[in-house]
Amino acid sequence: MTHPLRGRAAVVGIGSAGCGEAPGRTANELMAEAALAAVADAGLALHDIDGIFAATSTHAFPTLSVAEYLGIQPRYFDGTNVGGSSFEAHLLSAALALDAGLCDAALICYGSNQRTAGGRLVSMSEPQAHEAPYKPRHPITAYALAASRHMHQFGTTRAMLAEVAVAARAWANLNPAAFARGPLSVDDVLGARMVSDPLATADCCLVTDGGGACVLVRADRARDLKHPPAYLLGAAGAGWHRAVMCMPDLTITAATDSGPRAYAMAGVLPSDVRLAMLYDAFTINTLLFLEDLGFCAKGEGGPFVQGGAIAPGGRLAVNTNGGGLSCVHPGMYGMFLILEAVTQLRGDAGERQVSGLDVALVHGNGGTLSSQCTALLGTAAAL
Repeated sequence: MTHPLRGRAAVVGIGSAGCGEAPGRTANELMAEAALAAVADAGLALHDIDGIFAATSTHAFPTLSVAEYLGIQPRYFDGTNVGGSSFEAHLLSAALALDAGLCDAALICYGSNQRTAGGRLVSMSEPQAHEAPYKPRHPITAYALAASRHMHQFGTTRAMLAEVAVAARAWANLNPAAFARGPLSVDDVLGARMVSDPLATADCCLVTDGGGACVLVRADRARDLKHPPAYLLGAAGAGWHRAVMCMPDLTITAATDSGPRAYAMAGVLPSDVRLAMLYDAFTINTLLFLEDLGFCAKGEGGPFVQGGAIAPGGRLAVNTNGGGLSCVHPGMYGMFLILEAVTQLRGDAGERQVSGLDVALVHGNGGTLSSQCTALLGTAAAL
């Protein structure tokens, strides 16, 4: 039975700002610039926006900050923050609000000047009292634990993890907007400076600046706007822990919960997905999410990505913008997964375009493998 929310809302505008380095610009400025770009891309005016959804790592009240900055008085707002996956969660919240008539045009936005303001990925919302005595390097130590366990349990190797970074760079080399471009080999990754064993610098996401935003409206309105709509087919979120020490199993994430519910709502299977935008803060993430979202069996993520299987020309297009590893990662990356998926579904990705694409998966991760939010977007052909 078709879910009543399936296809009822669509992304009709996208925008970004300052992705890479944006010296002298604040997080609010980047967020606002991206928002204005998304509204213009939708063919709407700022006064049309009456729903605001936002999360950042620097604003206690992000929806209030962006509304004030843009001069908007929204009818509906939601500042839910579950880390980098917040924006996938906002897709579902915005669709619910639109369907209920609580707003007519929903703006989801994010901005960060993390690179030029600090230059290091060290932010943490609150101290983890039971982990702090062991002096973890946040957040990489948590992901290194997951990688180590996966290697121990399934025979995964560092070379397999390196394939993820190499594939991301291959996609980035097709994307003029990617921050990190140029050659990258498995040997380069293996020879990079170790940060938290078994993860080296090349296994870690970028630290960049950047703002991103998207606009959603109800499907009946979406058909009359500038660009082909990217319909929200299904979405779901799950969270099983906050601190990594409370993670039930270091090799199984809550994507095993969010993924199946999002697929069921969308009425699709993993085999129907030709583009997977996965939150690749570290190389181990991609393996875990490929497994937990049903693209391969648990423990087979390493062999699955070998031989360029997720690189251009491979069996599954993964992170076609270059991902957080090579394109952009301004602290919370989930918004940029959506922007690339919509670009691909519109057929506007240029040299990196995935041909014949009707369904794209976006999967956000927050905290230390803590919150997992999955969404399926599709063209009119997928409805």
